[in-house]
Amino acid sequence: MSFYAVVRWFSSFVPSPIAIRWPERLRSCLGALLGIAFTGGTMHFVLGPAASIPLLVAPMGASAVLLFAVPASPLAQPWSIIGGNLVSATVGVACARWIGDPVSAAALAVALAICVMFALRCVHPPSGAVALTAVLGGPAVHALGYRFVAEPIAMQSAALLIVAIVYHAVTGHRYPHVAQQSPGKRPAGSQAAPKEGFTRADLEAVLNRRGELLDIDLDDLESLLLDVQLQAYARTVGQLTCADIMSSPVVAVSATTRASEAWGLLKQRSIKALPVIDANRRVIGIVTRTDLVDRQDLGSVSVLPYLLHHWFKPAMHSAPVVGALMNPDVRTVAMTTSFVELLPLFANDGHHHIPVLDAEERLTGMITEADLIAGLYRQSYTEPRRAA
Repeated sequence: MSFYAVVRWFSSFVPSPIAIRWPERLRSCLGALLGIAFTGGTMHFVLGPAASIPLLVAPMGASAVLLFAVPASPLAQPWSIIGGNLVSATVGVACARWIGDPVSAAALAVALAICVMFALRCVHPPSGAVALTAVLGGPAVHALGYRFVAEPIAMQSAALLIVAIVYHAVTGHRYPHVAQQSPGKRPAGSQAAPKEGFTRADLEAVLNRRGELLDIDLDDLESLLLDVQLQAYARTVGQLTCADIMSSPVVAVSATTRASEAWGLLKQRSIKALPVIDANRRVIGIVTRTDLVDRQDLGSVSVLPYLLHHWFKPAMHSAPVVGALMNPDVRTVAMTTSFVELLPLFANDGHHHIPVLDAEERLTGMITEADLIAGLYRQSYTEPRRAA
């Protein structure tokens, strides 16, 4: 083997850059700090300072890395940490009691723990250290016997898991990491790939053929690959921007517009949403057919509402207005927003109509799914034929 070959071999060990921003890294560190501190403090409070049970066992540090640094991993989910640690502790105690040689007992304990964790689908890497601790933890651990499974392993695992669930919820992270089914998110397998793309069955077949455990949830892997495919597809459509595909001029209403009038505009123009603007044409909300569906009767024309309107004008001021029904949390985009940036908003975030703003942040157009498809068609078919 040449010198350069050796250098290349060693250079292959250099880790790839971590694509995680520093705020997220610091969030993970703070979570681990709080998790270990809470776990140790809870054990100290429950058992007292004179307890013979370890207030913290080393595997909890490894569990904290998974729970707070990589919470999306299947190895970091609640059943993994609870099931994996309890199973491994039980196996470790049994091996320590039945096998006199500590090395043989430790090796068998880790092997059996992995086997059982696979069978119960609760693989958790730190649990291997739990099995070792049960065998090599010394007289204090051996004296506990099977009590070691409940105290300290079960108590510390539960305490650490509680902190992880609360901390991720407070900091806006999804944990436990389960497939999302909310309307604004794409359910697993529901987003169709382009015609030449892959299917969920293709993904499962490839993973089964590889025959190895990947540290990523299947739903997350599918979502990631679909997003990559959509990104690559969007890149091929050129430099389309919102200004190229938006509908303009756009029909809009004010917050004081009556619900009946807004409903009439929606029906007359055959559209599904109306931007709500202020006096300076700045978007302050959006109102859809769904928002007004319970007010359809207000748009009917009959003699009685007409007479009431003219005879009791002061009382009619209480009629519903758009400002009371609109959604103020509206997503907007600039005219210069590229198609590549726009596509995920429709494909992933569940948007159906997005107002477009000019350089002064005033309403200038609207983009719907129909506009998106028309823009794609124009770019993919019209332009190539014109060039030919």
